[in-house]
Amino acid sequence: MSELIKGGAFLLGPVDEKTVFTPEEFDEIHLMIKNTVLDFVENEVIPKTEEIEEKEEGVTIGLLRKAGELGLLSSDIPEEFGGEEADKITTMLITECVSGGGSFATAFGAHTGIGTLPIVFFGTEEQKKKYLPGLATGELIAAYALTEPEAGSDAMNCKTVATLSEDGKYYILNGEKTFITNAAWADVIITYAKIDGEKFTAFIVDADTEGVTLGAEEKKMGIHGSSTRSVILENVKVPVENMLWKEGKGHQVAFNILNIGRFKLGAGCVGGCKRGIESAAEYALQRIQFKQPIANFNLTKYKIAQMAMLIYTTESLVYRLGGMIDKKLEEVIAEGGDGSKIVEAIQEYAIECSISKVYCSEALDYVVDEAVQIYGGYGYCQEYPVERAYRDSRINRIFEGTNEVNRMLIPGTLMRKALKGEVPFMDAVFGLGEELKKLREAEEPAESPAREDFILNKMKKLFLMAAGNAAQKFSEALTNEQEILVRLADIAMEIFAVESALLRTKKIIASQGMEAARLPLIMTQVLVNDMVPKLETWAKEILAGTLEGDTLAKTLNGLSILTNIRPINTYALRREIADAVYEGKRYFLERR
Repeated sequence: MSELIKGGAFLLGPVDEKTVFTPEEFDEIHLMIKNTVLDFVENEVIPKTEEIEEKEEGVTIGLLRKAGELGLLSSDIPEEFGGEEADKITTMLITECVSGGGSFATAFGAHTGIGTLPIVFFGTEEQKKKYLPGLATGELIAAYALTEPEAGSDAMNCKTVATLSEDGKYYILNGEKTFITNAAWADVIITYAKIDGEKFTAFIVDADTEGVTLGAEEKKMGIHGSSTRSVILENVKVPVENMLWKEGKGHQVAFNILNIGRFKLGAGCVGGCKRGIESAAEYALQRIQFKQPIANFNLTKYKIAQMAMLIYTTESLVYRLGGMIDKKLEEVIAEGGDGSKIVEAIQEYAIECSISKVYCSEALDYVVDEAVQIYGGYGYCQEYPVERAYRDSRINRIFEGTNEVNRMLIPGTLMRKALKGEVPFMDAVFGLGEELKKLREAEEPAESPAREDFILNKMKKLFLMAAGNAAQKFSEALTNEQEILVRLADIAMEIFAVESALLRTKKIIASQGMEAARLPLIMTQVLVNDMVPKLETWAKEILAGTLEGDTLAKTLNGLSILTNIRPINTYALRREIADAVYEGKRYFLERR
């Protein structure tokens, strides 16, 4: 990446494709690690699926320790504490590939992500020396205990209390945490409590400490093989040196670790989508109906093509984001930044992390749902893996903050950055009138990808029109207009996802030529074509909920300038995409 792009700034103008990382840039080490993980999942995890699902004693812990031996638990851990200290691209590749392991992936992700990263990013030197080497090997298993019975996505409504002991050596914790992944196996628990009932603070709790008990395993819809239990804290004495980060600054730990969890969840969903399309394509080619494989039917091809395009967008956006975060962290480390600077680095891309979480989790839901549909009645039977995949996928829209909360965070965070002067949002809004005059006279390019660039630029103006009017109408009260916030988030997510695909396509054209880029290009053409009517509908909803009378009519006229595009025949293009999937019985851009 040749320059650093500010978080959220993608909405305000064009992005140079040279600044983004794409999967075509995986190096030999990346691909070696990827194949190592795929082999581990195929040979070690999948054969034990039933034992994992039944939570047979020692199976998941044993697999985590085998993953530790391969170095798969330690990609985010510094070398001096027994880790690999890899880039975020490597971490995301590992996360993507482990996702084929079903419930094991949930245990793996909780351990390596939200369980370990608080100590990596916020721990003292002593805390890192004590815990990270064991977490790197799997000798220690981590859990993350934030959620409470009355505080789900509202983490600051925490009821757990920490009181300093009379001798000043311990904090005494009392409270209950619910839905805690890895609870049954955890040796180390990252949790949160309010010191004296007021100062929200993070703590490292050793699970064998007196007063730590567990509730019964939750009987869940999916991810049956993961452990999900309550963690009950009754007069638990936590040494003062196990306070994590700073007193009263637990929200910085919680929210920034959730940001990391969100983009890693996106990577896991990419892997789930790839397995979904492989299963669906293989079955469609085998299943005979009306004397031919159902793969031949155009409606089946439509479904397969949609899956492939969702994989292209999700894969493009998560690795673009990984590259952005890597660049920012490199900058902080080069400047000798301390933990507070790392906090700022993670916060920079909070908008994009929420986009990754929401867009990718909903893409996976589409893929597994349509995979079940392609299987028909068999897809509803436990004998076939798509039934489990369908159930397992649903939790991703709840994990790491619900999709509803993340949707509201996207425009809310952008507005806060604008008020702080971090992004020139209002300047872009005020310049919109002149931009519309230019676009009224501009002619849509006939050739791709210039056409798609032109349309995407118009969609960014559409976002500015909708968001600018809403911001001026409601000002600070916009936080109460949840329907508007959600629709603004939908527009922003679609733009980031489709733009990521377009930027990737342009890099493929530049490096490999137009012929090699044919499939990426036609996927991009369809994605851009399909984006416009969706964004037009959402923008009209926002404007109708914001303006009225002549002002609304005039603004809708301006909107029509942005949404007036020449439609293309996407049916033929989708059939070509599906045929390419059938040829290899998998996502055709997969590199191994």
